[in-house]
Amino acid sequence: MPDKPSVLFVCVHNAGRSQMAAGWLRHLAGDAVEVRSAGSEPADQVNPAAVAAMREVGIDITGRTPKLLEYDTAASSDVIITMGCGDACPVFPGKRYEDWKLDDPAGLGMEAVRPIRDEIGRRVRRLVDELLGGQ
Repeated sequence: MPDKPSVLFVCVHNAGRSQMAAGWLRHLAGDAVEVRSAGSEPADQVNPAAVAAMREVGIDITGRTPKLLEYDTAASSDVIITMGCGDACPVFPGKRYEDWKLDDPAGLGMEAVRPIRDEIGRRVRRLVDELLGGQ
C-alpha cells in the first residue's frame, strides 16, 4: 500500500452511511489518508439526520455532496468499503474489500441514526489503526 492509502466508502445513495464513514475517517486520520465516498444511485443531498448526528460528535459533513461511483475512482482506491451497494460495486483484483452490514439511516429519526453513526465510528477507528498503525 502506498504511503498515503486511499479509502473509498460506497453505499447506494452516498447520502448517509458512506458520508458518515468518510466524515469519521477525515476527522480521525486527517491528511494521512485520502478519503473518498460514492454511491451507485446518488441522492440529491446528504441525509439531514446524518448531518445532524455527525454534528453532535463535532464532525461537519454539511458541505458534502453525494457522488456517483465511477470506475476510475474505485480502480485507484486501495481499500473499498461497501455498505449495501450490492452488485453495483465493481471488483478489482488486489484491492482490500470490506462489506459493512449497517442499517440504512434513510428516513430514520435521530434516535435510530445515532447508533448507526456510533458503529461506523468504531469501525473507522479500527480501520485507522490498521492503516496507520503507530504513525
